[in-house]
Amino acid sequence: MSSGIILWMVPVALLAAVLVGAAVVMQKIKRFSRSVFGTDSLAEGLERQADELALTPKSVSGMTRIFAPQIQRDFPEFHLEEFKDKAENVLVAALQAIGAGTSFAGAYAENTEETVKLSEDFKLQVENRIRANRAAGVKERYEQITVHQTEITNYTKQKGKCVITFQSAVGHLHYKEKDGTVTEGDKNRLEQTKYNVEVMYIQDEALTGEGNAFGTTCPNCGAPVTNLGAMYCEYCGLAVTPVNVKVWSVHSFYEVNYKRA
Repeated sequence: MSSGIILWMVPVALLAAVLVGAAVVMQKIKRFSRSVFGTDSLAEGLERQADELALTPKSVSGMTRIFAPQIQRDFPEFHLEEFKDKAENVLVAALQAIGAGTSFAGAYAENTEETVKLSEDFKLQVENRIRANRAAGVKERYEQITVHQTEITNYTKQKGKCVITFQSAVGHLHYKEKDGTVTEGDKNRLEQTKYNVEVMYIQDEALTGEGNAFGTTCPNCGAPVTNLGAMYCEYCGLAVTPVNVKVWSVHSFYEVNYKRA
């Protein structure tokens, strides 16, 4: 056999080996896709999976059964469902305000007939997002917002304040546009995520350094009521009005992710 023929056969053999190897790989990919997604096309399977995830609510870190009794002992007038509703209404209103690029007060008024105390920090948090988007020439959209479930995920008492953290499983369209082009997110596929809403009661402003405290004082002698859930003033013994929802304020909200879980 001449050297020319040998030289010609080498690349042909290599090409055949590559084709056989590629065929084997493709068969393995098909088998994997068929077993996992029920289709021979891996791309189609991944697309189906993305569609399913877009419709499947996230699981919230529900600690309501543990923390609700503790909160009830500290605040006898605490009503769980009322607090949940308020946390959800404020969250939806905040996202809608950011999505519309308008004032938070207007968006919130459309979502609830009740007045909830909102901290200045919370209002500023929403307004800063709107200002940042305007400065960057970005339109951040939140559409088709649905709150699937809300539970208490944490309850802390420290430095003169109490904080209840509500976690909500939320589905929505979330994307950003600049000059008519989507730069982040997907305007056609729902996103499932989680948000935390922190609701705060300031027991002692001097300890927290927080402004706009909602402390409780004795109506007879004016002494501060320092014990949560106290029914009588520890100084003069007069009965005091139990703490109710109006002494709480919505302090902040944030999306739960791996950086801040």
